[in-house]
Amino acid sequence: MLSEEEKDDLFEAICDGDRPTVVDLVTRARDGGEDLGQLLGDAMIPAMAEIGDQFSAGEVFVPEMLVAARAMQGGIDIIEPILAAADHEPLARVCIGSVKGDLHDIGKNLVVMMLKGAGFEVEDLGVDVSNEEFASAVERGNQVVCLSALLTTTKPQMINVVNHLRQEGMDAPVVIGGAVINQEYADTIGAAAFGEDAPGAVRAVKRALGIAT
Repeated sequence: MLSEEEKDDLFEAICDGDRPTVVDLVTRARDGGEDLGQLLGDAMIPAMAEIGDQFSAGEVFVPEMLVAARAMQGGIDIIEPILAAADHEPLARVCIGSVKGDLHDIGKNLVVMMLKGAGFEVEDLGVDVSNEEFASAVERGNQVVCLSALLTTTKPQMINVVNHLRQEGMDAPVVIGGAVINQEYADTIGAAAFGEDAPGAVRAVKRALGIAT
């Protein structure tokens, strides 16, 4: 079992992007019979929330957020199989992908890590994702659809996804984001929410689901 001091160390290691320390502490927690779901909620998710707040405040930037997210992922890689075997319920199941024609994934990948760090189960559909692939992801039980676009030329594809899902009778909320996206566009195409950056995407998904932020 980890002491309170060691849990604080885990929090700090994630914030500092110290992946080896995160992996060591989580491994020790697992081997000591720690409640890993509680550890995730008490120390790890709050650490990623702290980094998200610092990023939004301009105190850290994308490189620092990336290393923190990768450190967090080191711990999640250990925890996920155990929680899955124990039928631990995530906050929700979310799918994400860059829309058809868009091959950019750096921003999307960061959102994936932030969502996992916030307690969501995430299905990463990759890049150049068709309308049909998004619809299939909803059929598999994903409760929110996240769309990413970096290019002005692929931005209109987002409304095609929204329309396709509605034509298929699917009411899963759609959250959009990317360098060329803003709240006005989200409102125009009928998206449930807009995330201005990776931490904003987490908040947007929570708003779409009615989860308090």
